[in-house]
Amino acid sequence: MKLLEVNNLKKIYSSRFGGNQVQALSNVTFSVEKGEYVAIMGESGSGKTTLLNILASLDKPTSGEVLLQGKNIVAIKESEITAFRRENLGFVFQDFNLLDTFSLKDNIFLPLVLSRKNYREMEKRLKPIAEKLGIEQILEKFPYEVSGGQKQRAAVARALITDPQLILADEPTGALDSKSTDHLLKLFSDINNEGQTIFMVTHSTKAASHAGRVLFIKDGEVFHQLYRGSMSKEEMFEKISNTLTVITTGGAANE
Repeated sequence: MKLLEVNNLKKIYSSRFGGNQVQALSNVTFSVEKGEYVAIMGESGSGKTTLLNILASLDKPTSGEVLLQGKNIVAIKESEITAFRRENLGFVFQDFNLLDTFSLKDNIFLPLVLSRKNYREMEKRLKPIAEKLGIEQILEKFPYEVSGGQKQRAAVARALITDPQLILADEPTGALDSKSTDHLLKLFSDINNEGQTIFMVTHSTKAASHAGRVLFIKDGEVFHQLYRGSMSKEEMFEKISNTLTVITTGGAANE
């Protein structure tokens, strides 16, 4: 079942007085099935961040549509978009986006507080997630008191606690050491195996090799895609590396 459909997406940025125009996305079309784990890769300036911002309903395309479970998020009224985002999307960022004046528990609870859930419901939702992510012992600590890996696990808990349709991850391993990266990537795989749909933008070949499918963006278009199929992570890593080499050298991608 298609969870996300992106159709003929185009984004053109104009300078303040309309003199210069930059086409960030050009006719991007793809879909994501419910329960998929998709990574998106490409060189800096290829359009990855623009695409993610549109999927997150933080930016609007010049033309095209983005359907989440059949609902065109591009057409949602400005007054309703924040609630829609909070109820349907979970976010994991490179720099964690945790509030230093809140404990980890309060950071995780924040989207539920904004949705006016009662405290008993919040506690009930948090318990299994905290256990799964191994953060039960640090929930009362503040972000400045814990490691980068622990911060990112708290950020994942905040993304999961609303039971979102889709998790959008923006360079989630970018600020982590190798041990924390391995831990986070295993968590993502475990979460995906339980049915959570994940869409991740990354520069990391290692991170992308954990996904079931990798989309490559070049010059604002989908240039190529790789499906894991029966490949091991090591084989997927090699395929991704080879495709990235083709992109940077200007060749044509092979299956």
